[in-house]
This record gives sequence, C-alpha cells and structure tokens, in this order.
Amino acid sequence: MKQWLKWVGIGATVALLGACASSSPDVIQRGDSQRLAQVQDGVVLSIRNVVVDGNQSGVGAAVGGVVGAIGGFSGSGVQREAQVLGVLAGVAGAAAGNAIERFSTKEEAVEILVQLKNGDRRAIVQAKGGEQLVAGDPVVLVTTGSKVRVTKAPKN
Repeated sequence: MKQWLKWVGIGATVALLGACASSSPDVIQRGDSQRLAQVQDGVVLSIRNVVVDGNQSGVGAAVGGVVGAIGGFSGSGVQREAQVLGVLAGVAGAAAGNAIERFSTKEEAVEILVQLKNGDRRAIVQAKGGEQLVAGDPVVLVTTGSKVRVTKAPKN
C-alpha cells in the first residue's frame, strides 16, 4: 500500500509542476533576459478574451498509467485477474492523467489586434497579465527571438 502512495505523490508533484508553468507577459523566461529585443510602436485596435488549450505532453498520461497499473495490480486475488485489473487500471489512469494535465495547463488569455505606426497590423495572443489594455492604448510590441509580448507604451 505504501508503494501506491509513493506513486500518487509523484503523480501529484508532476501535475503541480506542469500547472506552475507560466506564459504571462509579466514573467520573463531566464533565457530571454539580457537579450536585445526588437520594439515596435503601435495602437491597440481591439482585444478579446480567449482560452489557450492545455498541453498534452504525455507526462500526465505516463504518470497516470503507472499509478493506475500499480494500484490495480496491487489488489488481492488470482494472479491472472490482478494482471488484467492492473492493465485496465493503467489505461484508465493514463486517460485520467492526460485529462488532468490538459486541464491544469489551460489558461485564460487575450488576443490583441495592434496597428503598427507603418500601417501593418498584428494579432498577438498572450496570457492575461497585470496590465489592462483597451482599444486606443498606445503599446509596444517587444519581440525576443520568436516570442512577442504587448505592453503599454511608456509615457513621454
């Protein structure tokens, strides 16, 4: 029984670590710090709320499958029945782990339509951050590598 609890603890830890990942515009990844970024001026045309679907990396399914199989196999009974129960519990655990990972990594976001000073338009989806942007706000698009974030323009 203690082995079962150990695997449940490992599964919960993996799920929590996955949920801690952030794509917030207020959080800068370590690899993006101290890098030169391109900045473009623009104006917000519109903003709409969206949901960014969660990840399915396979970690949740793997952990759920292992935990389910161990839990199902550890039951008492005939060896053959315990093996079948272990396989069935493993499949159910994998499905549950996958769903938990996907749900825990889903996040609320906004799609921001911006018109640049040169007339070009850009649409950027980013997680909701501390700044509240509205149509007409002057903003800057900060591009670091292949990542873009939108933030209010500094007042002159």
